[in-house]
Amino acid sequence: MQTILGASGQIARELARELKRNYTDDLRLVSRHPQKVNDSDMTCAADLLDAQQTRNAVKGSDTVYFAAGLPPDSALWERQFPTMLKNALEAARMAGAKFVYFDNTYMYPQSNTPQTEETRFAPRGRKGKVRAAMADRVLDEMKRAEIPVLIGRAPEFYGPGKTQSFTNALILDKLKSGKRPRVPLRDDNLRTLIWTPDASRALAVLGNTPDAYGQSWHLPCCDDRLTYQQFVTLACDIFGQQADYSVISKLAFTAAGLVSKGAREIRELLPRYEFDNLFESEKFKQRFPDFAVTTYREGLEKIWQEWSKSGTL
Repeated sequence: MQTILGASGQIARELARELKRNYTDDLRLVSRHPQKVNDSDMTCAADLLDAQQTRNAVKGSDTVYFAAGLPPDSALWERQFPTMLKNALEAARMAGAKFVYFDNTYMYPQSNTPQTEETRFAPRGRKGKVRAAMADRVLDEMKRAEIPVLIGRAPEFYGPGKTQSFTNALILDKLKSGKRPRVPLRDDNLRTLIWTPDASRALAVLGNTPDAYGQSWHLPCCDDRLTYQQFVTLACDIFGQQADYSVISKLAFTAAGLVSKGAREIRELLPRYEFDNLFESEKFKQRFPDFAVTTYREGLEKIWQEWSKSGTL
């Protein structure tokens, strides 16, 4: 049995589809209010803050995917994320299950230095420090070697469905509602974005590859990096809209933070948008050369098709 912890998010839902499609019919989805993705899925309601509920949710699993998320609230992250991860790791150890940790890049230096699996952590801000501590906890478990452990790390998302990211919220969702897209800080820096279904497919590949364990992996991204100017222009061309957008300054984010908790919460991530973001995934591509990475045009065309079918345009 393969079990997904935090099964309500977009990454987890895409992961459930991929695991069912190519690896197993024996799949358990765990969250506080789980819903089936595939007809054959088993669901288990559990609070990962509760150690016993987490153990019960993981019991009988041979592979456990930690894909849990929380709203962008630093205090909430500090209170809950470490406990959730601790309970998940202990539950996997008790079950003798392999552990696949889905990670982000918040702990990396916010600079234009290329990011590889060997990049040293240099977190800025409270959220970055939480993610660095969590990644270190997983790396310690990896060294402990009582169970097989791996890390799959992704840069910023863009994608279909309820994908949550700056790019979706400020650009794609704006286009969907007929509003002017907004770009954070600069439109001329290169961005590395990952198509959410690619991230989930790659996580499934790693989780079902025995020799992938004991390592950290950067999940595969399109090598043809775009600036936000190029990304917005491409999206507008595909969506049949005028290529028009505004750039949000740091001062504007600061001013918004005076009245908006959400704006305050994202300010610590803004330095990421002042530089080229060069997330390298060559290690994965060399190990899995047949893995087809979705191009930006292909991804945006799929989003357009999704919107057209749903009648939301």
